Amino acid sequence: MTLEDKHAGNGSLVGKSQQYLGEKQQANGKPVTNGKGEDSVKQEANGKCDMPRKILTMYSWQEIQRHNQEADQWLVINRKVYDVTDWAKRHPGGHRVLNHYAGEDATDVFRAMHLKLDIVKLYLEPLLIGELAPEEPSQERNKNPRLVEDFQELRRTLEAMNMFKANWVFFFLHLAQILILETLAWLMMWHFGNGWLMTIFISFLLLISQMQSFFLEHDSGHLSVFTNSKWNHLMQKFLMSHLKGLSAKWWNNQHFQHHVKTNIYPKDPDIDVGPLFLVGDLQPVKYGKKKIKFIDYEKQHLYFYMVPSLMVFNCQSFSLQDIAWISSFYIRHFIMLGPFYGIFGTILLIYGVKFLESAWMTYVTQMSHIPMKMSREENRDWFSTQVLATCNIEQSFFNDWFTGHLNFQIEHHLFPTMPRHNYHKVAPLVRSLCAKHGLPYVSKPMLEAFGDIVRALKKSAALWRDAYYET
Repeated sequence: MTLEDKHAGNGSLVGKSQQYLGEKQQANGKPVTNGKGEDSVKQEANGKCDMPRKILTMYSWQEIQRHNQEADQWLVINRKVYDVTDWAKRHPGGHRVLNHYAGEDATDVFRAMHLKLDIVKLYLEPLLIGELAPEEPSQERNKNPRLVEDFQELRRTLEAMNMFKANWVFFFLHLAQILILETLAWLMMWHFGNGWLMTIFISFLLLISQMQSFFLEHDSGHLSVFTNSKWNHLMQKFLMSHLKGLSAKWWNNQHFQHHVKTNIYPKDPDIDVGPLFLVGDLQPVKYGKKKIKFIDYEKQHLYFYMVPSLMVFNCQSFSLQDIAWISSFYIRHFIMLGPFYGIFGTILLIYGVKFLESAWMTYVTQMSHIPMKMSREENRDWFSTQVLATCNIEQSFFNDWFTGHLNFQIEHHLFPTMPRHNYHKVAPLVRSLCAKHGLPYVSKPMLEAFGDIVRALKKSAALWRDAYYET
């Protein structure tokens, strides 16, 4: 079978690739999409149908897997082969995300992380270099094709159920909660003064506001609030930089790596946390055998919650745009709090709240990952990778609010762009698919999850100790 692509009028390739979820093909083989991407491509061609045709080169998986280095990156999406080596540096999600999937099938992760495929595919067209040979499977041979097909069918079902459609009232009320808490803190200070009791109460209000801001910026960073990516990015900058004083761009680069290679060492930066902590089974043994002892790792479970991790974010390098957004955070606080606490007191209050917030964030984000499977790259399918590396926390109104719905980490990792108010509707279907393929679907009480963090850290410390003192 010979697969061909037409040249658009501007010279870019218009792929007639196998379409992904929710797309069909006409009898003549041309793709039909639900969006406007196809129309825009036709307009670029100025209505010309008799264009030169280019026969795509056929590749085997053996050949594709050789191109897995930073200076030579190929990946496969919907059986199409793309050379993303030069594009990686300009990738909005960071170059490491593409490098992590070099030489692999990236169909499901590509679909999971992007909002509008018709637009994104226009960026892929110039990168197209070939096609999987007809005799080659759509995924690497070590992956379960039936599981991959079932997961893609599940996604089609969820799209038909409008599970990726956001409820704007939900997100508006969430934003209103944040702004009301910020305003209330200032009004109470203005009316009652800055005594110790009032300062403690104001810190409590700001702590809740800051943490809920993190949850909402997390939503917008995953493009799950608005249908337009630009509005999502603008909302994230407002929340992350103006309301929290942190870099949205840096956070995205780190967080997206965590999502695409969850608990894969050392690709996931969330578990490559040495020398401050040692987690999992691999890193502790590595440090122990090399006789590395920066601190007493046997006590890491005691200070794990007290380290103000968010302060580390402020030490990253920023762009000029980041500096402008983050400056507005400090200017606002000095204007509102400065007359009551002075410069030093304002800084102390800001970072005191961040210190408390870091403990809250640590509980919420790590209870679903640290106790779960960590490994080096095993090149598993998307569904298995996420299910084995994450766990859920039992649902309740308080748990949903306290965790920003990250108590549904399995569903969030499988469908990052899905609005979080729909996770509980999707969970039974995900659990059913896990049962069908013999995969664990772990859900536990919140207090048990907190305890699992301590137990996992103690286990890692014991592995380090055994390797360190081994003769």
